[in-house]
Amino acid sequence: MATEAFEEIVEDFEFLEDWEDRYRHVIELGKAMKPLEEALKVPATKVDGCASQVWLHPKIEGNVFSFDGDSDALIVRGLIAVLAALYNGLPVAQVAAVDAQAELGRLGLQDHLSAQRSNGVRAMIVRIRSVAAAAA
Repeated sequence: MATEAFEEIVEDFEFLEDWEDRYRHVIELGKAMKPLEEALKVPATKVDGCASQVWLHPKIEGNVFSFDGDSDALIVRGLIAVLAALYNGLPVAQVAAVDAQAELGRLGLQDHLSAQRSNGVRAMIVRIRSVAAAAA
């Protein structure tokens, strides 16, 4: 159950056979994201458990979940963009049904991220799911 935006990333990854190219693509996705406003980079939006500085600002409008995010690390910004593609636009009630690990597994990310980065991705997913659950 992935969004169209996430499916596009999956297709891009299938086209890019070399992991170096995939890594660069993730970084480009992060660079293309609009930066999070400095006023939103506060303790309430900061994600604990990430080696880098990470902020997620969730929004629920008309029962539709989305979030903006930012990080001080380029690859992490890219991972935030991938998670945004996976979750943004879903009805709040469907957020918990997304098997993020399986969906991200389609990209092969778990094989190429450090343990710290993998923990950070898990922490972001936990935050996303908890915000959506509280709003559901």
